[in-house]
Amino acid sequence: MLRKLGLMPEQASSIAGEVDALYLVLVALTAFFGLLIGGLVLGFAVRYRRGRNRKATQIEGSLVLELLWTGIPFVIAMGIFLWGAKIYLAIARPPDDALEIFVVGKQWMWKLQHMEGRREINELHVPTGQPVKLTMTSEDVIHSFYVPAFRVKQDVLPGRYTTLWFEATRPGSYHLFCAEYCGTEHSRMIGRVVAMEPHDYQEWLTGAATTTIAATTNGSAGIASSSMSDLGKAAFERTGCAACHAVDAEGAKTRMIGPPLVGLADERVKLQSGVEVAVDEAYLRRSIIEPMGELVEGYQPVMPAYAGRLSEEEILQIIAYIESLEPEASR
Repeated sequence: MLRKLGLMPEQASSIAGEVDALYLVLVALTAFFGLLIGGLVLGFAVRYRRGRNRKATQIEGSLVLELLWTGIPFVIAMGIFLWGAKIYLAIARPPDDALEIFVVGKQWMWKLQHMEGRREINELHVPTGQPVKLTMTSEDVIHSFYVPAFRVKQDVLPGRYTTLWFEATRPGSYHLFCAEYCGTEHSRMIGRVVAMEPHDYQEWLTGAATTTIAATTNGSAGIASSSMSDLGKAAFERTGCAACHAVDAEGAKTRMIGPPLVGLADERVKLQSGVEVAVDEAYLRRSIIEPMGELVEGYQPVMPAYAGRLSEEEILQIIAYIESLEPEASR
């Protein structure tokens, strides 16, 4: 009914129904207690107004009454907390089989890239019935990725990665907004999410997933395939990273200037400080931007910082390439 009246957007994701249910329960509780308290205040004001010579019976103490007005609000509050925590945990933890897409916010547009290489601006195509994980960062100021029909919103911050996931349940085109004021043209930073049937999505994805990368600045030929990992490999080689880091099992047997990268993603490494850290996307980004901050144990601080030398898109592509470097035995 609320959606028909235009008071709420349609539900188009797996989590939207539960988010709306919690919201409506909160509205109903607020309305109930607001009307109850307002009615009691008004009723007592009339019943015991000055001049009626009526006095309320004084209650010196009542254990039952104390338990009621303490216990009932406590149960309600804890119920809301547990329900909200359940929804939060569901939204905060992307499924392992989620389709990964990279997002870069920039004044005033959304730049998106699929692992297969397909790029989009202010438009995102996704399949229905498939969890989709967005790894997001900003090139300039704080933005916020907001899809009302999916009931998901996540700030997109410069200098770090944030994630958001959803599962579209019905085909259609849905509004995409930036929900954080980001400058003069903030109101124009809009787009759409297009949810498609899985077979239609695959046709769309493969229709232009193969392009030609332009020749590098030194005139060498480009690569025919433009998947994220292929683009990352090109950037990796262009910046000379291969001279210091092994990218295959054979090279990993040889001691090089930098730690081997094959099989490194999702593992843990020990730093010179003695602390162990998980090799996730955030760690890989920090190691590229400011490598002196988290030196791997046993290696010298010789890697140059690439802050300002690589764009956020190139960094994401290099990370995708590193994550694709699996040991031969696991392929």
